[in-house]
Amino acid sequence: MLPEKMRITLLTLFCLIICSSHADAQGTWTKLTNTPPDYFNGVALLMTDGSVLVKSCAGGLDSMGNRWDKLTPDTNGSYINGTWTRLSISHSTRLYCSSQVLKDGRVYVAGGEFGTGHSNAEVYNPLNNSWDSVYTLPSGYDIYDGNSELLPDGKVLQNIVLPFSGTWAGFRNCIYDPVANNYSWAATCLGGADEAAWLKLPDSSILYVDIASNRSERYIPSLNVWLRDDTVPVLLYDTYGEEEGGSLLLPDGRALFIGSTSTSAFYTPSGDTSHGTWTAGPIIPDSLGAPDASAAMMPNGKILCAFSKQATAADEYPFPTWFYEFDYTTNTFTKVSSPIGGDTMHIMCYETGMLVLPDGNILMGILDSNQLYVYHPGGTPVASGIPVVNNVYEISCDTFMATGTLFNGISQGAVYGDDWQMPTNYPIIKLMINDSTPGTIVHYARTFNWNSTGVMTGSLPDTTYFTLPAGLPYATYNLEVTANGISSLPVSFTPCNRTGITLINQCENDYLVVYPNPATDQATVSFGAQSAGRYSLKVVDVLGRNIIASDGVAATGKNTLLLQTGLMAKGVYTVVLNQDNRLLKTKLVIE
Repeated sequence: MLPEKMRITLLTLFCLIICSSHADAQGTWTKLTNTPPDYFNGVALLMTDGSVLVKSCAGGLDSMGNRWDKLTPDTNGSYINGTWTRLSISHSTRLYCSSQVLKDGRVYVAGGEFGTGHSNAEVYNPLNNSWDSVYTLPSGYDIYDGNSELLPDGKVLQNIVLPFSGTWAGFRNCIYDPVANNYSWAATCLGGADEAAWLKLPDSSILYVDIASNRSERYIPSLNVWLRDDTVPVLLYDTYGEEEGGSLLLPDGRALFIGSTSTSAFYTPSGDTSHGTWTAGPIIPDSLGAPDASAAMMPNGKILCAFSKQATAADEYPFPTWFYEFDYTTNTFTKVSSPIGGDTMHIMCYETGMLVLPDGNILMGILDSNQLYVYHPGGTPVASGIPVVNNVYEISCDTFMATGTLFNGISQGAVYGDDWQMPTNYPIIKLMINDSTPGTIVHYARTFNWNSTGVMTGSLPDTTYFTLPAGLPYATYNLEVTANGISSLPVSFTPCNRTGITLINQCENDYLVVYPNPATDQATVSFGAQSAGRYSLKVVDVLGRNIIASDGVAATGKNTLLLQTGLMAKGVYTVVLNQDNRLLKTKLVIE
């Protein structure tokens, strides 16, 4: 037996190790140094240039707000020390509305449970700081607080809450086309989607649990149909406001649905149109729940959650709010401190709104407050979520295209029941350079026209265009692609200096790239020619058969060719270019 003193010393050391490990695993809160010009109104959206668009309560005559503010990180990339700018006002006031960042970098907002915009939508253009109205729905149809999701083709699936169909609402859907700037009707849900949390799965299908039930269903974009899925073993909705918490895709491929009650549930996707599998998840501690509450998957794979006591007949949205981290590796919830210290904040959990930032932190605002906070997660980023940059190609002196994998990350980032959407599963590009005086200087490029809107795309090729920020100094930068706060390894990048550029992994005028990739109806081939001369281009299937053949004369420098791929079967093809005694090959995926 060990001597008493040695046993006490070892026990003390063991406790210190455990306590230290536990402390490192949890995050910490920091107040933003600067407060916004207006009070927070529920949602913050990550723009593709790294700035944050924040809905405020200001503007309009009904306190629902049509004023939006912008948070810009400082020169070191810090959002905590960032600066605020008021943007132009939107046409309608909205509270609890749909919101999506479009593939071209504009922002779509629609409906509103409160305000003047309940039956219309509008789109914000950050390039000219203006709002454009969208065609209004026919009389009798109301988006209200309907859900929305970005589809693979860049259109938006929009739920329409009203009118009711029997007891419940949220059966009708429409699709917003950003190019035509109008709506078309989409398939009708099998059960009410009002108050439901929609979740995008790796196959791009959209999963939710019908309101006040344990029935689930999925939307299949390629078929424009809703299919009945497996039965949920627990009830996620409370019986008072029929509320539900958020739903998130976990790094291991399961989905977590958080209940307004103390229940939670896991869903394992099938990967096709057959049923997935539901199992009961862990009970939320201390009889807590999430009657409309925010949550966010952090870069370390854990989920930051806001909880309150469960709803009752006397108090549907109780005070106060607790904060927990969910660890998917142990299926456990662990309490963390509140932003102001201690266990709780005297707010209702539905008043919180979260956003995953490109620096890996979580931004949180509180309804009707002008104090925002940042949560710094512990641990390291999930390896399976790290983007990879393969190449960067010049399109023009200020516009480039990056290629690689996992540009959309492995989740949609932050969530909030049905009332707000703030996904961040799209590429953000940081350009960094070290300076001995202020430290690392961070510039954000503006990304647009990403080829994918998916999650967990694995080794499928990704592309994104990006433009350089105005006034970017000529220098060699470390370029990183970030998705959901997880950054790629840096690659060296030198932008235009009037007479030339340096590109990654290629010689000037010695490249072959196809975009979008994957493609559907059309694909553009871009290649560089070191000298003018004839070229031969072929698209070959896996059996070696020529599917497309094109011969022509290339000019010195950049050349483009449009391929009509609409009649090609889905699959993987090889694009082969023979020009000036060079043979270049690349893959093309047809979806």
